[in-house]
Amino acid sequence: VWLHHFFTMGSGASVNAFFGLATMLISIPTGVKLFNWLFTIYQGRLRFTSQVLWTLGFMVTFAIGGMTGVLLAIPGADFVLHNSLFVIAHFHNVIIGGAVFGYIAGFAFFFPKAFGFKLHEGWGKAAFWFWITGFFVAFMPLYVLGFMGMTRRLNATTNPEWVPYLYVAMFGAVMIAVGIACQLIQLYVSVRDRNKPENMCGHGDPWNAHTLEWSTSSPPPFYNFAVLPKAETIDPFTEAKENGTAYQAPARYEPIHMPNNTATGVVMGALLTVFGFAMIWHIWWLAAFGLIGTVVYFVIHAARDDQGYMVPVDVIERIEAEQHKRLVAAGKVPATATRVETSLEQA
Repeated sequence: VWLHHFFTMGSGASVNAFFGLATMLISIPTGVKLFNWLFTIYQGRLRFTSQVLWTLGFMVTFAIGGMTGVLLAIPGADFVLHNSLFVIAHFHNVIIGGAVFGYIAGFAFFFPKAFGFKLHEGWGKAAFWFWITGFFVAFMPLYVLGFMGMTRRLNATTNPEWVPYLYVAMFGAVMIAVGIACQLIQLYVSVRDRNKPENMCGHGDPWNAHTLEWSTSSPPPFYNFAVLPKAETIDPFTEAKENGTAYQAPARYEPIHMPNNTATGVVMGALLTVFGFAMIWHIWWLAAFGLIGTVVYFVIHAARDDQGYMVPVDVIERIEAEQHKRLVAAGKVPATATRVETSLEQA
């Protein structure tokens, strides 16, 4: 896709036409993704929490960025708009809407799973509205300025007709800054009030969620699932909650095999970073060191005889008993839960 930025380098009409068509074709799978998301929520009962607002904002902003990208895929239009603020606005529409808003939605949604308490909803919504309003106030004028001929990377403005749009964009940037401040306040308030009953969600299912990761405690135990869950339908956890079979403990637990911790991934990542840096600056001895070191470290890791370890049954029972107490306190299960045989025991 990024090759459409090279339309003005003089490669010729054939090259420009090929990459123009290739960039336009990207809009097909992108459109399919958007319709997938839309039909996922179609006829659903959305609760407009901060996570849902961030998701909807991501979809709208990303769609606008995608449509302006298709415009830039036309070589003739790209010749006019190349290096202008129109490209800056398009890029931020895609990166902020297509990445940052989605990241924040996922962060807010999975935060309770990782830490055991929810983020403050009021500050989360305030952050969203300042962010998305400020974003469009900041970047929509840049599309206009691009059509008016303003290029990027200027240290001074020479056209007085640009100035009003720049002031509007500056006001939008201030609103974005306020939104970021709201997010920082949200984190502070959430950590401060994490032990309040309405914020705690150690039982693991604060959203009445559909997928199986929410059937464990929050944070989850280091072995994840005490018993391998069955997934024979699309929403097994939801169906188990509806028919009253969720959170049932097995008649007995079995030891769980776990791998030992290793620093291999971190070390190999650091060596490959050194390799990439050295290749960019043509430091060949350092590149050789990074690449050979990576291969050697991988071979050593692959050749070692590490069988991991077993989690004893008494440890599993203690952790699951603590989770059962949290579920009872939250009203998720009765105090006297039924123990059932696992699929292995039934076999």
